[in-house]
Amino acid sequence: METSNKKLAKKRRSASQLAVVWRRFRRNKAAIAGLVLVGFVVFMAVFGSFFAPFPPRSFPCLYKGCTSLPPFQDWSHPLGTEPSGIDVYSEILQSARNDLYVGLAATLISVAIGLGIGVASGYSSGVSGALLLGITQVFLVLPVLVLILLFSRILVLLVAQGFGLTIIVLILGIFGWPGIAYITRGETLRLKEAEFIQATKALGASKSRILFRHIMPNILSPVIVIATLTVAANILTEAAISFLGFGDPNTSTWGQMLNDGFSWLNYWWISFFPGIMIVFSTLGFNLLGDGLSEALNPRLKE
Repeated sequence: METSNKKLAKKRRSASQLAVVWRRFRRNKAAIAGLVLVGFVVFMAVFGSFFAPFPPRSFPCLYKGCTSLPPFQDWSHPLGTEPSGIDVYSEILQSARNDLYVGLAATLISVAIGLGIGVASGYSSGVSGALLLGITQVFLVLPVLVLILLFSRILVLLVAQGFGLTIIVLILGIFGWPGIAYITRGETLRLKEAEFIQATKALGASKSRILFRHIMPNILSPVIVIATLTVAANILTEAAISFLGFGDPNTSTWGQMLNDGFSWLNYWWISFFPGIMIVFSTLGFNLLGDGLSEALNPRLKE
């Protein structure tokens, strides 16, 4: 009976904490705008293929005489077409899934690596902690963009077979964790000296239990915030890579559309609409991250 009462009290406390976070979040108009923008991008990524009249990287207008159409002149191609025959509207919808895949998948890899190394280096002392910190510092100074461009040329056969986005995801994830590691390391250093951690040690709790049951749950708030900002950075980086011509030409992304538009400078709509989508998606994740930062800050007063 006593155990069930404790569980019930814990659930109520957790629910009240979520209510406080949501109350703080919804007061922030910019954060709500970011949530709406992110929701719109996610909706496009999930349902875009159902609304797109043409498949990705297809050329429906190439043999129909409807190439190079400006936007809003032919409602079967509302955002215009490229000189190559690609429908801009369909390509934007089909690209949302791939851009979100890059942003989220690379972020998950970075968070997993950064969280593990940051907590381990912060909690460990002596040679092991110094070694992990040194590895983090080495990875922090590596030029990630240059490495992606280099690997995309080295692994050109994989890119040609449609693995270009996966290569970008792996490189962004593997080399994008140092910032997360620094944040989690600082939080771990602060928490391991806290009174409740010292009390847990005195009760004989194992090191793994302290790490996974007490430290990691208490550092998730800053990790969630930096993760949302990392998603935006990854989407922007992928757009830059594809725009420079180092992406996968057989895969639809907004950056690839920017690269197409650079080849046809007289047709402004080819670059304008995917550029707007890149701005909206990165702005949305940044505003969402800022809003979560304020809502999850325990030092804020009601």
